[in-house]
Amino acid sequence: MVLKESDSKLSRGDAAPEFSLPGADGGTYSPASFADREALLVVFTCNHCPYAKAKFDELNYLARSYDELAVVGINANDAEEYPEDSLERMEELVEDGTIEYTAYLRDDSQETAREYGAVCTPDPFLFGREEGEFRLAFHSRIDDAMSPDDEVTDYEMRTAVEAVIAGEEIPLDETPSQGCSIKWKDE
Repeated sequence: MVLKESDSKLSRGDAAPEFSLPGADGGTYSPASFADREALLVVFTCNHCPYAKAKFDELNYLARSYDELAVVGINANDAEEYPEDSLERMEELVEDGTIEYTAYLRDDSQETAREYGAVCTPDPFLFGREEGEFRLAFHSRIDDAMSPDDEVTDYEMRTAVEAVIAGEEIPLDETPSQGCSIKWKDE
């Protein structure tokens, strides 16, 4: 495990990079698939990383609690080297209710992760709808528990989501997420 902090090339106000990825539910999704939502939370995550696993419950909570928000997990890890991150395992986690995101997608080519500049799992990007497209509003951690065993005292992404949905300024500073490095195929 290599611990990394997120550091994307995307800036606030940038449009959500396009993608078309298969989901663990059998569908294919793009940002336009969520056009009926006011906010889009794209989280680069995986099935095996303890940092990512520690955020499953909170991401499920966000997906259940905010009708105006789409929570989209994207797993870009090399599934040959890390079979736990295969699409089949993703399907199992969705089927058994471990993962309840709006969509859980497989980025087998890793192009989407590279477009977003994702570096770790989890690496969350919150977009708000502006003039018909999703624009980056907040690239920060999900909460203040930076290690899997830490106790959460501040659910920061909830605050950011509520502000984006309300059309208000996010009253938080961005703090890099941290977790296992994305498992790139060519590294």
